Amino acid sequence: MSHPIDDAVRDLIASTDPEAAAILDRERDRQEHTIELIASENHASPAVMHAAGTCFTNKYAEGYPGRRYYGGCAHMDEIETLARERAKELFGCEYANVQPHSGAQANMAVFMALMEHGDTFASLLLQDGGHLSHGMKLNFSGTYFKPVHYPLHYKEGHAQREHIDYDAVRKVCMEHKPKMLLCGYSAYSRQIDFAKFRAIADECGAILMADIAHIAGLVAAGEHPSPFPHCHVVTTTTHKSLRGPRGGLIMTNDEEIFKKTNRALFPGTQGGPLMHIVLAKAVAFGEALQPAFKTYQQQVVRNADALATALTDLGYRICSGGTDNHVMLVDLTARNPELTGRDAETWLEAAGIICNKNGIPNDERKPMITSGIRLGSPATTTRGFTEGEMTQVASFIDRVLDAGLKGDDARQKETEAVTADVKALCAKFPMPGASPAAV
Repeated sequence: MSHPIDDAVRDLIASTDPEAAAILDRERDRQEHTIELIASENHASPAVMHAAGTCFTNKYAEGYPGRRYYGGCAHMDEIETLARERAKELFGCEYANVQPHSGAQANMAVFMALMEHGDTFASLLLQDGGHLSHGMKLNFSGTYFKPVHYPLHYKEGHAQREHIDYDAVRKVCMEHKPKMLLCGYSAYSRQIDFAKFRAIADECGAILMADIAHIAGLVAAGEHPSPFPHCHVVTTTTHKSLRGPRGGLIMTNDEEIFKKTNRALFPGTQGGPLMHIVLAKAVAFGEALQPAFKTYQQQVVRNADALATALTDLGYRICSGGTDNHVMLVDLTARNPELTGRDAETWLEAAGIICNKNGIPNDERKPMITSGIRLGSPATTTRGFTEGEMTQVASFIDRVLDAGLKGDDARQKETEAVTADVKALCAKFPMPGASPAAV
């Protein structure tokens, strides 16, 4: 059972479209009775979720506050201004654009605004923890621009193995003189030294951009160093550790960059903004400005560390040796060379534990197979898990994977046992807004 408003919305949908309502019921059940470990997912509050389903969805509002191409936008201007002001307060910046439909669209707007077709930019490889919009060859960023990549420390035994090699970043940038230097990642578990990146950017004459999609909640709460004032422009999503609706955000302290990125977003790469999502963003930013959000983010970090420590004790290797934030890459081959990310993802989902297969640095396996899985703590922390529960989760993971290596019969038996344990644990920690007794 979810929040009463969730039930009312479900009943409304069921009264007009039972087929769609049945699919909604199955997804609600899945989320309520499984453990969500995908690092890029979270559980938004009922207020955020239902803000995204209001009458604001009916309104076209092309343009920006005070300069719309449609009438009837007075309240659109009010809510977009509120969302902007809250974002600026949350991240300590001068300018914010809350209209990007996603993090990738925010990145596209920045690229289009600050570079020309064919310009060079420097970023981390996707397989080392980067993102597809940071230069993957099939993505716009790798098709219309020229990526060059900086490495991690790869040598086994190195004190900072799989950490960013800042000396190598400088070497790459001084050799290629990129128009833009990009930092911020999708699977990197260590703190980012934005000041070091800015020094390198200044030396080679590059614009410094940070994509903080994964760590935005931590940054907002002061649990990770801020990209400001070091970065010229910052993008993020709003639905990961920030715990808002699905969407993006562009921020800067530079008025000219603000103007350029505004034009690149609209009319450059988007049409009308999703004003119902802008409303939900404003609500989420308001939640993030409350003292409880800092407490939440502190627990996110503690939970990730507890999960990483427990998995290490069970024989798995955490890439880079641990985590400073909410995410970790788990090298499965340290536990058993036969383990693959694809098998782990499938086996764990069958037992009610949701994660994603992920390549690890220098992974010899293909992207759809991989040697690792990526795990994160934001969603479990939202449900109320603390260190003890995360240690339990590590044991669930190991039980499933160990049984899977023994064959189908052993895996099926252990899957049934772990599924029951997962459901029992979820019953103690309901979804936001629901009561424990009702789940």
